[in-house]
Amino acid sequence: MRIAMIGTGYVGLVSGACFADFGHEVVCVDKNEEKIAALRADKIPIFEPGLDELVARNARERRLSFTTELAPAVRDAEVVFVAVGTPARRGDGHADLTYVFEAAREIAASINGQAVLVTKSTVPVGTGDEIERIVREVRPDARIVVVSNPEFLREGAAITDFRHPDRIVIGTDDERALDVMREVYRPLFLNQPPILPTSRRAAELIKYAANAFLATKITFINEIADLCEAIGADVQQVARGIGLDNRIGLKFLHAGPGFGGSCFPKDTLALIKTAQEADAPINIVETVVSVNEARKQALARRVADACGGSVAGKVIAVLGLTFKPNTDDMRDAPSLVLVPALLKEGAVVHAHDPQGMEQAKPLLPGVNFCASPYRAAEGADALVIVTEWDAYRALDLGRLKTIMQSPVIVDLRNIYRPDEMAAKGFRYWSVGRPNNMN
Repeated sequence: MRIAMIGTGYVGLVSGACFADFGHEVVCVDKNEEKIAALRADKIPIFEPGLDELVARNARERRLSFTTELAPAVRDAEVVFVAVGTPARRGDGHADLTYVFEAAREIAASINGQAVLVTKSTVPVGTGDEIERIVREVRPDARIVVVSNPEFLREGAAITDFRHPDRIVIGTDDERALDVMREVYRPLFLNQPPILPTSRRAAELIKYAANAFLATKITFINEIADLCEAIGADVQQVARGIGLDNRIGLKFLHAGPGFGGSCFPKDTLALIKTAQEADAPINIVETVVSVNEARKQALARRVADACGGSVAGKVIAVLGLTFKPNTDDMRDAPSLVLVPALLKEGAVVHAHDPQGMEQAKPLLPGVNFCASPYRAAEGADALVIVTEWDAYRALDLGRLKTIMQSPVIVDLRNIYRPDEMAAKGFRYWSVGRPNNMN
């Protein structure tokens, strides 16, 4: 099938490359000329394992191409996906739909005859209705069916998620559009993912509701971790004990510094705003957002406690800057709250991240960025593990103890065992475990 993908951000580029790998003819469109030029040269603007090879192969085999020209890309397309950004709007937290509506107008004006217009971007309930109104206004003569098809990709595992989805949600009441969407995803049928036809509004809400629920699980286990520290229990044992209940599940029950990233923060805020406007407030999600923000704000105090009450004049090594491993995404990362707080309290911060340092540099002025975790740890009064990169799971502890000023480690991801750290002579602080040093 002929597919146009509008937007070459995280969702658009991954989806476009995967659709091309299915055998479809895909044109990815973006107004950023530098980004398109880089993609044509097989230079990927984001870090996602396997994406560079996937893009290069399908571009080489002429199933995937890139352009800044929207009109020719969509003119004869059978399916047009909108995968532009919907960031949280400054001031009120609403999803900013400016790019979505601009794309809808341009697409409607350029389509030749009929097509299925699919919203892949995460958008509030009712956005599809407004897109449909815009399309009818611009092209009353064309047969354009507006469909919602939310994405559920995890950064760092996006290609696997696309190829092996838990479900494919298709929001439409139009049978022809549903058949077209089934054909788009037909190569996945061998994997037997459930196709879930819904109304368009239900599909829009499913994405927000799913992210809000997962954010709630993270915040719940973080509060349980605080309780564990207070009563002398181990949050990892508690998480496993409740996670083995099939009604709960083990995923997203890992205590840590709080959620961040491109989805959970903005999607929970957008859902709250939608619910408030519908006069059906979601108090649980409002509390989740508040508690998560407070947790990130308290991280610097946790580090200060490990350093004897203050970080003033001390060297703090921060390992991991991105919001999660296997990505270079810095959006709403806990490090963006922790590091400035440490600097404000007078600390000297040395930082390392396997992929995120170039993205972090303009966001974290005053930080000394280091080429390796060991360079960051040299002369440090404490080392803080913020992101659980594999590279940090097997650090040479003997070497660390030799090069650090003080053998203090604050492990915000619980990737080491307290007994192991004690045996190596470290003062070790973790999250939700009873043997934090005092």
